[in-house]
Amino acid sequence: MDTTELFVAGKRATFESMLQHLRGGGGIANSPQLQILEGFRAPSAVDKKRGTSEAPQSTSLFEVGLHLPSTDSEMILHTFERYAASCGAHAELERSIPISGLIFMPVQANLDDLDALSKFSFLRVVRPMPKLRTMHPVERSMRLSGLRDAPLPTEAPVDPSIRMAVFDGGLPPDSPILPWARPFESEGVDEPVNEYLEHGHMVTSAALFGSLKPGEPAPRPFSSVDHYRILDGKEEESYSLYNTLSRIRDVLKREDYDFVNLSLGPELPIEDDEVHPWTAVLDEHLSDGKTFLAVAAGNNGLQDRPSGNARVQIPSDCVNALTVGSANSAQSNWDRAEYSAIGPGRSPGMVKPDLLSFGGSSWEPFVFAPRSAGSELESAVGTSFASPAALRMAAGIRAHFGRNIKALALRALLVHCADRGGVPIDEAGWGRIPSSIEDFVVCRPNSVRIVYQGTIEPGQTVRMEVPLPEDVTDGMVTISATYCISSRTDSRTPSTYTGSAIEPIFRPHAEKFSTDESIHAATRSFFQDGDYVPEDTLRKRAHKWETTKHKSERMRASSLLRPVFDVRHVSRVELLPGEPKQKTEYALVISLSTSKDQDIYNKVVRAFSGRLEVLQPVVEVPISIRPER
Repeated sequence: MDTTELFVAGKRATFESMLQHLRGGGGIANSPQLQILEGFRAPSAVDKKRGTSEAPQSTSLFEVGLHLPSTDSEMILHTFERYAASCGAHAELERSIPISGLIFMPVQANLDDLDALSKFSFLRVVRPMPKLRTMHPVERSMRLSGLRDAPLPTEAPVDPSIRMAVFDGGLPPDSPILPWARPFESEGVDEPVNEYLEHGHMVTSAALFGSLKPGEPAPRPFSSVDHYRILDGKEEESYSLYNTLSRIRDVLKREDYDFVNLSLGPELPIEDDEVHPWTAVLDEHLSDGKTFLAVAAGNNGLQDRPSGNARVQIPSDCVNALTVGSANSAQSNWDRAEYSAIGPGRSPGMVKPDLLSFGGSSWEPFVFAPRSAGSELESAVGTSFASPAALRMAAGIRAHFGRNIKALALRALLVHCADRGGVPIDEAGWGRIPSSIEDFVVCRPNSVRIVYQGTIEPGQTVRMEVPLPEDVTDGMVTISATYCISSRTDSRTPSTYTGSAIEPIFRPHAEKFSTDESIHAATRSFFQDGDYVPEDTLRKRAHKWETTKHKSERMRASSLLRPVFDVRHVSRVELLPGEPKQKTEYALVISLSTSKDQDIYNKVVRAFSGRLEVLQPVVEVPISIRPER
């Protein structure tokens, strides 16, 4: 069975006393949280060093993570600074990033010094300083000569109240998309780089218009974009990873954005046993569920799979964000773009990327607005553009329904409406999202969609109806359900990274009970493999502590009577003494599709008018209703 590794700090005399106590047959008194201790060991230098054996001998800058308890933190930091100096290294405390009991910092050192440096008791990890991934060769743009133009609109955004931020390389001063995009310079940023400006322009064009179609007018943007230039051409490129994260964090602390896009991050695939500071900082900010963050999965999908180098790149392992990979076509015969990074993610967070969105391919590139007035359209391919295109669809749903629909419900809707297309889940996640807004805001024939959203306390159970009218008894019914929650995170323990989980229990028939003494209707497995599943199986197969789940089940209509989901919030800390209970945001999307009843939507509206409210458009978004074929 899965187990947990705990880091424990204490005085040597205390460890020696505990060892003698256990050798003498003494147990662990008054510790209901610890049932079995399998072994003790002191972390070695081999445990702490990551990627150093492959690093060139000339490598001189490393990233170090320290355990930083709430007590004696200042003493630990200054002791490490002195100890590093004694090893011939220099710890740059002024650039450090603290996060949930850990602190990360750059350290200048020689490879030969790392064994000695790793002996510091509170040092958790040391690795060569990762580079910042910005532009990948697959993202290089090219001009599309000889094609008809795609005229930009003249109207303002559909909903000017929506706040969207893009963090990237900046916008050219003569960019034709400036009527809908406001450029900002992050504090301390140096002169712009032309290559970065080009990337920033393309990412922002994707967030405003999606992929343009030559010869057709560009669609009206759903929202405007605040573009923050956080990349520059400073010579201290080695520190760009820390400088860039600090600029992002400062803006997110200062401004309240509804939507945020990141098409950059460390050039480093995720690891199963370590959480990078980029991931930890972003997940902590997103834990209140108020901001929708889309992250590009990375363009390393062609690299070696067995080594893990093709896995999604940091911070794509954020459990409170939406990770977006690339589909190679916007047409029906799509697949994962070969360059798009693959999963699985870490557990929790196994399904990564969450979704695919069209990001372009060599035969069907992603098309952008021209960089300057009168110039030709541009094209490129990459997950950098799939991510803002997916975020644009979420902004479109928000523009249509207004603030009645929250960030988590938008994330759940994107997952819920995705098309798997037969692509493996570790490549496509939950599938490719639709490219038309009507697929999210218009119910298909013979179907109805319901959105639940709100907050739930630890230990609380909320009953959510699956609104199937009682007179629907013929044929088959397909129930699809998707839920998303926001969760506090703890980067010290990757295997228990999320602090909250939702346990939905499905009760299909209100008048069928498992025993005569039962007061609640009998359950049927839905998200999990069965009703009585061991904890290790739940963790591995049903992803108990995941922040997103999606499943569809097809059942006979006659087997359903007033079906419900009983949804319980489970918190890892709710039973710990002195820990306050904290509510978490949730969203649950349910779809009902019938094989016989074509009037299911109107029947649900009539039967549940006193309990469910029809989501009414706040702003009319242009949509085209396509006839079913």
